[in-house]
Amino acid sequence: MQNITTLAQLEQIYADAPAQASTIKEISHITAAYRKLIEYSPFVALATSGEGGLDCSPRGDVGCVVRVLDEKTLAMPDRRGNNRIDSLRNILADPRVALLFLLPGSGTTFRVNGKATLTNDANLCKSFEMEGKLPRCVIIIKVEAAYFQCARAIKRAGLWDAAKHIPEGALPSIGEILEELSRGEIGAKHYDAEWPGRAKSTMW
Repeated sequence: MQNITTLAQLEQIYADAPAQASTIKEISHITAAYRKLIEYSPFVALATSGEGGLDCSPRGDVGCVVRVLDEKTLAMPDRRGNNRIDSLRNILADPRVALLFLLPGSGTTFRVNGKATLTNDANLCKSFEMEGKLPRCVIIIKVEAAYFQCARAIKRAGLWDAAKHIPEGALPSIGEILEELSRGEIGAKHYDAEWPGRAKSTMW
């Protein structure tokens, strides 16, 4: 196998210039159209980098997962999760972040690159209250680049095509995975039976 090791080699392979639409779409702020893409997205993947390496964390919410504060500023509540705080640790070490928004039913995805800070401002946390529960902090993202992504990847994957959804039972359950990794210390049946109730009571 021959590896590509230089920029010159790479550019020779991808010699065609990007189409105008591929470059004009990238801007440094949120337009009215881009705001709509964010407000319709209930899911975003948050990529961070820190001393411990890279992290990509799924973030989901009821309605929009990220709030537009102004054309250069986004806010995302840190909803309850596994308490590892990998993304948050990374942001403190390196503020650079990348976000990839998904829009259910749409082939379009939306990307934002920027720098993030963390805040536990009482009023801002209160504004994200759900079922009486507040996020412990809010991620503030200063937008440096924003652009939509073409639909080819979503169309190739058939992500929203129900006929291509993975059949129930084809995948190992989370309990089965944990039982294998813990060498039996975590029981699959007990974990899987308990999970729906625990998820419901700890959603926020």
